[in-house]
Amino acid sequence: MKKSHKFFSVLCLFALLTLTVATPVLAFEGREGDIVVIEADEVIEDDLYVGAEEFTLEGTIKGDLFVVGNVVIINGTVEGDLFAGANSVIINGTVMDDVRIGGAALKLGDEASIGGDLLAGGASLEAESGSAVGGNLLFGGGQILFAGNVADDVLIGTGAANLKGEFGGNVLVEIGQMDENAPSPSMYISNTEIAIPSVKPGLTVDEDAKIEGDLTYTLNQDADVPSGTVIGEVTRNEPVVDVNYARPEPTASERAISWVLDLLRSIITLILFGLLLGWLAPVFMKTLTDKLQSQPAASLGWGVVAYVAFFFAIFLLVTLMVIGAVIFGLITLGGISGTIVWVGILALFAAIIGFVLITAFLTKIVVAWLGGKWILGRFNPSLAEHKVWPLVLGVVILALLVELPMVGWLIGLVVMFLGLGTLWLWGRDRWQMRKAVTVSA
Repeated sequence: MKKSHKFFSVLCLFALLTLTVATPVLAFEGREGDIVVIEADEVIEDDLYVGAEEFTLEGTIKGDLFVVGNVVIINGTVEGDLFAGANSVIINGTVMDDVRIGGAALKLGDEASIGGDLLAGGASLEAESGSAVGGNLLFGGGQILFAGNVADDVLIGTGAANLKGEFGGNVLVEIGQMDENAPSPSMYISNTEIAIPSVKPGLTVDEDAKIEGDLTYTLNQDADVPSGTVIGEVTRNEPVVDVNYARPEPTASERAISWVLDLLRSIITLILFGLLLGWLAPVFMKTLTDKLQSQPAASLGWGVVAYVAFFFAIFLLVTLMVIGAVIFGLITLGGISGTIVWVGILALFAAIIGFVLITAFLTKIVVAWLGGKWILGRFNPSLAEHKVWPLVLGVVILALLVELPMVGWLIGLVVMFLGLGTLWLWGRDRWQMRKAVTVSA
């Protein structure tokens, strides 16, 4: 697992953990680190949340287990549900309730026991003989080799399936067009904790397999289903493929209509947002347009600075969040560490959403409003002060300009920098005014 992927997984997990802290009726315990091991004599009385490079369970968890990392090994007992996402997930022990796992290599050892349903998604799922699923099996991924037992129904969507175990209900396998030359996941996935088996493309039912219900599969050719392995009916569905269908190329008129509709949507959206801002914050919008009119060059320059500063601020926020979480985690103040991560994630989310809204709407509205006001002022000064028409005219012209071939993107970039710079100058002036008031007081 890449470092960035691991870091993001840990952040998400501990954000969920911190949410749980805020709900006093829920009990939990959290663990994090490069290597986390629950020893054989250790009993976790509550739910357990884990973020680790490698996690091994030898003991017992009375509640649910939530874990993300690179390698997850379950040798002990989970009395609740198991939720695991990792590069490799290996279950050799017991999970008394449902299992939901995802990863590149998924494996049930010969002593694995799942009391409820198994929902799995990944490149490969292997279940050794002796493993047992007490409920339903649902798998979607590259290949499956299942030699264990499933008490109820089975639903599989894959490119290669080999069924060797016993299945107490109906089995539905969706494969579609079989590709004989399709590579096995073992050929392109090598950094897993376990070896990925090679499964023949299509559907293979072993002569020792036993299906108590019906077997229904979708495949472009008959599968080899030995006599006596299926108690119910065997049904093959032909994949529905329309080889003659090809998405028609849009005509010139269709492209023109699509372009006009997109343009109208953009214009209407900007006008509505602009009118809303003008109604809710008229002084703020007038201040921005006046500042852009009086300092266009400064606005453009400071806009570039503001753009770069935003991404630097995001980097700084992530760095501080990680350092704070690590420091408090090392001194065993896990609650504060989790809170820092959660607050940091919220701050990142708010900053990114705010930046997107500002660059997508506010900057264009300010520039369009000033542009419309300037144009109308050349013909009808009284109309230039109207609350609606300068915005409408400016938005229409701006929307057409950014759609120009070759130079439209550059115009859009300049507009964004102008708007960001104007907002930067407004914020700087407000800060200086507040500072002057504080000093004089």
